[in-house]
Formats: sequence, C-alpha cells, structure tokens
Amino acid sequence: MTTELELRGITKRFPGVLACDGIDLTARRGEIHCIVGENGAGKTTLMSILYGLIPPDEGEILVRGEPVRFHSPLDAIRRGLGMVHQAFKLFPSLTVAENVIFREEPAKLGWIDRKRAVARVQELADAYGLAVDPTAVVEDLPVGVLQRVEILKALYRHASILILDEPTAVLTPQERDRLFDVMRRLRDSGRTILFITHKLAEVMSVADRITVLRNGKAVAELDPATTTPEEISRHMTGRDVEPVRAGAPTALGDVVLSVRSLTVRGAHSLPVVSDVSFDVRAGEVVGIAAVAGNGQTELIEAIAGLREIESGTVTLAGVDITHLDVAGRRRAGMSYIPEDRHRVGTAAAASVSENLLMGYQRTDRMRRGAWLRRRAVADHAGRLKDEFAIKVSGVDVAAGTLSGGNLQKVALAREMAHDAPLIIAEQPTRGVDIGAIEFIHTRLVAARDRGAAILLVSAELSEIQSLATRILVMFEGRIVAELDPDRVDEAEIGLHMTGGKVAGA
Repeated sequence: MTTELELRGITKRFPGVLACDGIDLTARRGEIHCIVGENGAGKTTLMSILYGLIPPDEGEILVRGEPVRFHSPLDAIRRGLGMVHQAFKLFPSLTVAENVIFREEPAKLGWIDRKRAVARVQELADAYGLAVDPTAVVEDLPVGVLQRVEILKALYRHASILILDEPTAVLTPQERDRLFDVMRRLRDSGRTILFITHKLAEVMSVADRITVLRNGKAVAELDPATTTPEEISRHMTGRDVEPVRAGAPTALGDVVLSVRSLTVRGAHSLPVVSDVSFDVRAGEVVGIAAVAGNGQTELIEAIAGLREIESGTVTLAGVDITHLDVAGRRRAGMSYIPEDRHRVGTAAAASVSENLLMGYQRTDRMRRGAWLRRRAVADHAGRLKDEFAIKVSGVDVAAGTLSGGNLQKVALAREMAHDAPLIIAEQPTRGVDIGAIEFIHTRLVAARDRGAAILLVSAELSEIQSLATRILVMFEGRIVAELDPDRVDEAEIGLHMTGGKVAGA
C-alpha cells in the first residue's frame, strides 16, 4: 500500500508540558488508521499540527512523499486534508448549510446559490444518516447536532485524508454503524482516514492499523487482527483497566428529584419537551437515552435552571425549585455536570483554580469577610487536581489551554466534590480516556452508594447499561419507554430512540 501521509519526529512544547515528543506515524492510502491514547497523550495536539492549526517545534510532515509546511488549515485543505474537530469550529450565527459550504459555496449568476447549497447539504445528511436541518441556525442547536455538522463539513469537501476526532460521541448504535460503513467505503475508494477515539470496541471494529500514544510518545503500533482491547488499554495506561459494573443498589431511599408534566419550548416557540414526568430516588441512577435533538438537552437545562419552563414542576428533596435560579438550585442540593464543557461547564479565560472554586467561593471555608482565603483556595484546587488526575502544569494556568478530556475532569471534580443529594451527569465521559472513564464511573457508583440520586444522560448506551438502575428513552420530546438495563440490549434501546418498535413487544 502506498504511503499517503508521514509524520517524522513531531515535537511540540507548551509551558511546562511536552505535548508531543518526537512522534513518528505513517498512514497508508486506503486505510483506517486509529490513534488512541489517554487524555493529554498528545492526540489532539498531533492532529492540530497536521491540520495546520498550530506549528510543530520540531519534525516534518510529508503528504504523498512531499514535505509540506501548513501555516493554516487552508493550506491543509488545499493538500486534501479534512478534519472533524472535537471542539467545534462553527459560526454560531450562520445556518447549518452556510457553515458546511463556507469557502466552497455553489454560485449562480455571481451569487451564492442558497437553494442548491441547502439541497446539497440535505442530500449529504440523508446519505449518511445524519439528521440535520440545513436551514437551522447553529447557535440554536444542541451539542450532538453540532457534531453532525462538523462531519458534514468534512464530507462536503471530499478530502483524500480525513481526520475524525471523536466523531461517534453523539451517535446511536445504528448511526455509528452507518458512519462506519461510510468510513469503509471511503477507505475502499482510496481515501486515508485518521480516526481518533477512546472507544476500544470501535477501534477493533474499523481499524486497519492502530497507533497508541502515551505521554506524548508513540509507544505501540498494533494490528487489530492480532491484538485485544486489553492489550491496547495496557499500552495506553501502563496498567490493567477493568470496566465498572454498578450492580443493583442495596436500597432505594426517598424521592430526591420529581419532575411533573414538564413542558419546555424551543426555537419558534415549538415544544421540545412535552408533558414529561419521572422521579429519581436516593441511591439510584436513572439513565436517559435519546438521539441528539430529541429534547434531552432542553429537559436537563430546564431542570438545572438554564432554560425557562413553559409548564409543570420540578421538586428537589421536597422543595419546589421550578422558578429558582441556578444558584438557588445549587443551594437546594443540585450538582450539574453539563454536556458542553466549553460553553457551560467551564470559563476558558479563568484559571483552573478559579474554575474549581466556582460554587464554593461564598462558603466560610473559602472566604473571610469579602476576601477569599488564598491558602484554602490553593489547597482546594490542589486536592481536586490530584484526586481527579487533572494533567496540567499548574492550577494557575487558564482552563482554555487544557485538552478536552482534562477540561472535562475540571468540571467533574468541581461538581462531584459538592457532595450534593442530586447529581445531574450529562455526557460525563465524553472525550475522556479509558482510565478516566473507569475513575468517573467508580465515583458515580460511590455517590449512588452513599445515597445520592443520579440523573445520567449519555450517548454511550454501554455506559447507561453499566450504570443505570432504570433507563428512560426519549423520542421527539417525550419519554416513550422505561427499560430495565439488565433485560435489553443496545439494538433494542436504539430502536426505541429512533421511534421504532421492537419485534414481539
């Protein structure tokens, strides 16, 4: 097979961090090359260098045998590269179609042919099973749909080298499988795909070759035909990692969260959550499964106080919190891990220490009168940094400089340290590595066992099946099924998520 792409000795340093340490990687034409590694291992930095987003300090890139130097993504695009980013690169005020066609606009009589653009994007969306309204404005879309827009952007440009950074995070099993079919067809047509993922089952399903990064180095190149997920995880972490199975709760306590007849309106005043009712009891994990865009995001935002409630009530530990603000809900006993760690979960310009302090800054432990206790703040940040294994040179650096997975750990550490009676965990392991997933799952189970009520929303059906006591399935803004995780498989859950019926049900 012909070498399509070669990276030689790629090195990148940031203050206090050696992100890439002399990485060599070769990708062949017509292969799916999976790149795996823990958070902070250098995956995203390496792909950002390859796509022209940041320059390497050392090393060189060869495309089809020719040395290249990319000063921007436009240079990379001109050489046939396309990238689906983990952190979205979209214009919020533009429509889906406008984002997809940007700099590649179809024209008619010297003007952008918007009708043709919308039709082309709709055609792509239908062809690849990515449910997106081309006329929707991006800032009005939930994070799951934004991921689909990024995938469409790359597919629209027919890149010969396609970089996919965690593209399946918000897909159902059926959508994921359709994407894999697309990837295989692209591979068979001669395209090269660099696929970054934390999901080892996906690696084993689609990879032709696997490169493992650890601490900024390429530590192994593996053949999926001769390796195992256990061997891959050992190369990633340097230890054996066991999946967490929550098991049945010892006993359920009183109702902590009660949602009754909740209705929420979205864009154009249309209902996105319709007459939803459910309870979460102390000592249980209730999982919500849904395809992105079916109301689960708006439901959680309404419960958390980030979205206005049209009608219905939300009660926390017997207290009606329907009309309380976010601070009032936190005081009532709610911790919230949002799905979007960038826009909602953290403040990029603030330091890691300041992000970890949010929600604690008014406690007596953290302040004396109007002034913060500097030693207490530093001790708090240092303890959470160590406890949650946040990889950062120091807690005074800006949170926006962290990798996606480490930023997620900052949000998790802050919220789980509150020891609240209710924990809302929305996509808690999105974009984090296998070792961090094990740790997060262990912490959620421990919180459940101490009597916390946990409302879990996840695009990972295996995560919901492993942790949930009950599964609620949402479709078009309604709860359409309540399932026992021990009695259903992913395919059956997926059918409910897409509005289908299970044979024999």
